[in-house]
Amino acid sequence: MSYFLFALTLLFVIFAIFLLRRSAQQKRESGLPLGRVVYSDTENWTRAEKPLFDPLLQLTGKPDYLVEQRGTIIPVEVKSALSPALPHPGHVFQLAVYCLLVERSTGKRPPYGLLRYANRTLQIDYTAQLENQLLDLLAEIRSKERSGELERSHDEKARCQRCGYRSICPQRL
Repeated sequence: MSYFLFALTLLFVIFAIFLLRRSAQQKRESGLPLGRVVYSDTENWTRAEKPLFDPLLQLTGKPDYLVEQRGTIIPVEVKSALSPALPHPGHVFQLAVYCLLVERSTGKRPPYGLLRYANRTLQIDYTAQLENQLLDLLAEIRSKERSGELERSHDEKARCQRCGYRSICPQRL
C-alpha cells in the first residue's frame, strides 16, 4: 500500500512540475511584461471591473490588461491580427487613451503601453508629444461631433457588420 501512495505522490509531483512549466511557457508566449496582472478585459478572464473614466474629458476606456510593474500600471492592448510593419495610428491612439486614463485614475504616468499582436509585442512610449496629439485629436472629434460633420468610417464592410452599434446606426451598411 505504501508503494502505491509513493507512486501516486510522485505522479502528482511530476504533474505539478509539468503545469508550472506550461504556465511559465504561456506567460513568455503571451508577450505580457513581467509583473502582476491587476486588470483584464479579455474573453479568457472573468468580467472586468468598471472601465477607466476621466470626468474632465468625459473619456472612458477598457484596456485588455493593466499590468503593475514596480508600482507603475502599464496598459496592454491585444490585437488578434499579425503585426503590421508600423502600428496603425488608431491602435497607437487607443493605447494612448488607456495611458491617459491610467494616469488620470492613479496619478502615476505610465512611461509606455504595449500593443500585443499575434506575432509580436510593440512598446509604444507615452510621450508628451503623443499625449498632445491625442488631446488635439479628441478636440477635433468633439468639434466635428458638435457641428454635425462627423461621419462614421465605412471603409470596411465586415467591420461595420460586426459593430456593436449597428442596430441603432443610421449610417450602417
